[in-house]
Amino acid sequence: MTGNRSVRKAKTCDTKTVLRLIDCGRNTMIASGNMHQWDAGHPSRKQIEEDIANGNSYLLFEDDKPIATWAFINGPEPTYAVIYEGSWLNMEPYYVIHRVASLPQYHGVMKDLLDWCFLKVHNIRIDTHRDNTIMQHCLTKYGFTYCGIIHLQNGDERLVYQKSVDN
Repeated sequence: MTGNRSVRKAKTCDTKTVLRLIDCGRNTMIASGNMHQWDAGHPSRKQIEEDIANGNSYLLFEDDKPIATWAFINGPEPTYAVIYEGSWLNMEPYYVIHRVASLPQYHGVMKDLLDWCFLKVHNIRIDTHRDNTIMQHCLTKYGFTYCGIIHLQNGDERLVYQKSVDN
């Protein structure tokens, strides 16, 4: 983990902080040309509250300042059951990372949160919008493999990635 960074589960009292970070992530996506992944109030306050209540929401801190958030969820992910134009690396149990967002002025955030996640589990899947070239670059740089396409419950397409490491 870079410098003075640490991770902890988000608590109910962190809801506003998580939502502010989500707004920063949305703004970064829009500025980079990813106009549709988090439109129309997605992720919603209700989704964030559910992530926190279920113990799946995390915060990355630098010098005690929250700089990033994400959901880290034990699979299976229902929308990952059917994959098109490819296949998963394996069918072992996995965790999913969703709703990654950070303050734009901090660097190495994705690496730090992935390093932390891989200390906990060895098999992770993640999906992203075709227009989210920043996330695609981060995942490829970290060693994730592009596996194919899935469709969300609302029918929207997402590109899916997976990385599995030996323990």
